[in-house]
Amino acid sequence: MSLKLPKIDEARLAEEWEADKDILRQLAANGDKARVSRPIDVSFRGDEEGFEKVLRIASQFGFVELDRETDEEGDLFLFLECEQAVDPESIKALTRKCLQIEIMCDVEYDGWGCEAATGSVH
Repeated sequence: MSLKLPKIDEARLAEEWEADKDILRQLAANGDKARVSRPIDVSFRGDEEGFEKVLRIASQFGFVELDRETDEEGDLFLFLECEQAVDPESIKALTRKCLQIEIMCDVEYDGWGCEAATGSVH
């Protein structure tokens, strides 16, 4: 089944890209090798119904469910994981995908994170 992906708000993408660049700078400052593929987690805020849609769609993009949490305010979060590099092009593609999932599933994309891949063993 091929998904028809919605158009995203370019201004929203630009806003997310500003936040993404901060994370990329922090990773680089920690000696990250951006082209090394590693687990990346993304999170969405929403409800169980939205999360079920997210899982159906996101699994087609290679995401797997990591966890679900409720914060102090009672907001529900779904954490997914995928494996990829964190060079700018890869992260822009990831963010675009997540914003499309947000539109299709009526949830709110809440960002991504990962550990620096320095090539050293912890």
